[in-house]
Amino acid sequence: MTTLFERTSNDWRDIGGLDTAEEIAHQPALWRALATQLSAQQSQIAAFLGASLRDPKTRVILTGAGSSAYVGEIVADEINAAWPCQVRAISTTSLLTHPALYLEAGAPTLLVSFARSGNSPESTAAVQLVRDLVPNARFLNITCNAEGALARQSAGDTNTLNLLMPAAGCDRGFAMTSSFTCMLLAALSALDPDFQPDRLATLAALGEQAAGQWSAPVARLAAQRVARVIYLGSGPLEALAKEAALKIMELTAGSVMTMANSALGFRHGPKAAVTPETLVLLFRSADPLARRYEDDLLNELRRDQVAKAVLTIGAGGDFGIDTPAWPDAWLAPLWLLMAQQYALQQSALLQLRPDNPFTGGIVNRVVQGVTIYRHDEL
Repeated sequence: MTTLFERTSNDWRDIGGLDTAEEIAHQPALWRALATQLSAQQSQIAAFLGASLRDPKTRVILTGAGSSAYVGEIVADEINAAWPCQVRAISTTSLLTHPALYLEAGAPTLLVSFARSGNSPESTAAVQLVRDLVPNARFLNITCNAEGALARQSAGDTNTLNLLMPAAGCDRGFAMTSSFTCMLLAALSALDPDFQPDRLATLAALGEQAAGQWSAPVARLAAQRVARVIYLGSGPLEALAKEAALKIMELTAGSVMTMANSALGFRHGPKAAVTPETLVLLFRSADPLARRYEDDLLNELRRDQVAKAVLTIGAGGDFGIDTPAWPDAWLAPLWLLMAQQYALQQSALLQLRPDNPFTGGIVNRVVQGVTIYRHDEL
């Protein structure tokens, strides 16, 4: 019988968490599948992008809502550093409320949309908004659902390219897990000046190794009740901290309160949230300068002796694995594997149903209750 994260498949099924457990576990396999798909589509991607990313006037907007927005935040600086164009992460929830702050009619624009289902009202509305306000804008949809509204609305449009994730990346469970890491790696790969499919294969092997090493210690850590969990990260890993914090809040139905911040920013007020019932988890950066700042904060938090525990995730950390000397954005999916497991185990500890923690429908897998207002009907 298959064992996933210290429980059998039947155990996960009985407590309503099998989909989420499987979707966390199969991510390395999906990364390999993604490498194959992207390799086959490289010429199509290159033809669609053309020379646009080499033009300093081009604006690339990475957009999504919730977890999908965090994908953009993690990869934005890495992509921006690789090209002369201007790359910026702006959530759909900001684009729709303040379009005049972010869109310029005369600026060549590429909107990169991240969406698991592609059915969230903000996803399609953001695309229509950019169509209305920016003539000749182009659209790259990185999505997990070929039948979603985002993918379907662009059928036959030469200014749009749909990059579909491996089919199993469209998570059945409530929380985004495999969809998140697939879209993140797809963006880094598709918008990389030198696409390297071997990098995804290496990540997949590391992910499998990490999952095996971390399974038991993560389960032991999650067996301890906590009232609060704080995730910290520097640079791109601050956005990863946001995603990790959201996973716990979602899978525990808000029973465990969470916070995310940067290592340096944490002292500026948010540190007041640390209590004896607080677990602090810091994603360790691969950047030597960032790590010096992180180490100072870790030493301070441990001297304070207030938090229940202060632990690290990343190369050389409490939950670590040896990795190539790659940028933080590329390593983020590895470190997220630990955070996803921890959130899953916390949900089980609280006797919730991880595949659908919000049985009353207060929060939904695809957001509901959003009214879209047109920018030109005020």
